[in-house]
Amino acid sequence: MERRSLLRAAVLGGSAAVFGGTLWRGAAYAAPAQPGTGPYGALGSPDANGIRLPSGFTSRVIARSGQTVSGTSYTWHNAPDGGACYADGSGWIYVSNSEINPSGGASAVKFSSAGAITAAYRILSSTRQNCAGGKTPWNTWLSCEEVSLGYVYETDPWGAQAANRRAAMGRFKHEAAAADPVRKVIYLTEDETNGRFYRFVPTTWGDLSSGTLQVMVAGSATSGSFTWANIPDPDGSPTATRSQVSGSKSFNGGEGCHYADDTVWFTTKGDNRVWQLNLTSNTYELAYDDSLVTSGTAPLTGVDNITGSSSGDLFVAEDGGNMEICVITPADVIAPFLRIDGQSGSEITGPAFSPDGTRLYFSSQRGTSGSSSGGITYEVKGPFRV
Repeated sequence: MERRSLLRAAVLGGSAAVFGGTLWRGAAYAAPAQPGTGPYGALGSPDANGIRLPSGFTSRVIARSGQTVSGTSYTWHNAPDGGACYADGSGWIYVSNSEINPSGGASAVKFSSAGAITAAYRILSSTRQNCAGGKTPWNTWLSCEEVSLGYVYETDPWGAQAANRRAAMGRFKHEAAAADPVRKVIYLTEDETNGRFYRFVPTTWGDLSSGTLQVMVAGSATSGSFTWANIPDPDGSPTATRSQVSGSKSFNGGEGCHYADDTVWFTTKGDNRVWQLNLTSNTYELAYDDSLVTSGTAPLTGVDNITGSSSGDLFVAEDGGNMEICVITPADVIAPFLRIDGQSGSEITGPAFSPDGTRLYFSSQRGTSGSSSGGITYEVKGPFRV
């Protein structure tokens, strides 16, 4: 999938407003006359779960914080956050972090080939504020601690192997991780107002116990070229990793991260942007910036977790905003895919597709109560683009 160099169109309706100049040179988004639609069409009325979906899609509740998962004896964790799916024979597994401190950790739900829940269990315990993370090509889950001097933990989605703390991946306020099997590195975001974008180069691909932590070095512009520099002290003490390399590029609140086809995308919540790194040319640019919306309402606010589908669409979850998951297509269409009503005190977390691409899992971290004990994890099924 090849994405256009810089996003030039924001589509809230059925047609695009296209600009000839690149965004960083002053072009801007504009809203067409029919807001709220995109490649899947307009959102419908709220369903029984309070979710507005396009025609042909349905939702169900998978788990609720503090309650046993249906068909199991396992109690689902509070504040569900980042997640991923794994093939399990003819079925699959969805893993989910718990963003509470102390305790944190992560849990998993196992599904049959028909989508029935067959088991639920703990895969990580006794950690702190596990926010996002990432899936590895060798089918482990990297669970990231969003605390000062936090760690990355490598976990087993099947719960058969003990989790391992991966200190070589650095100690900082970790958010998300994305594996790049071509360059054999793991990209990492940092949730600080002056956070950095990192990559971890393992000594041996498939073994995260040792390696080199590097930071992105670039200018202050919103596009240009970049390089990587080694972090001298990945333990972040006494000097924070983000302050160790002169010329490392600052990002305002790093959040979700996703890799596909020689490109890595990540979000920054402080300025509501989606960044795009083109790894074959070592250049970076903006894929979305709501400050460049000059008319109408910005289609995406409160950018957070991000994932992708087999069609090349990006799905970006909102922390607040309109409680939407928005889609950004390879043709630069930006529109809501779903919206949760009545949960304005929450945020959407953990979007991940089942292995066959027909089901999307995600959570409302605090549900209708606005409390970490009110989290709800959902599944949406329907005709996703392939």
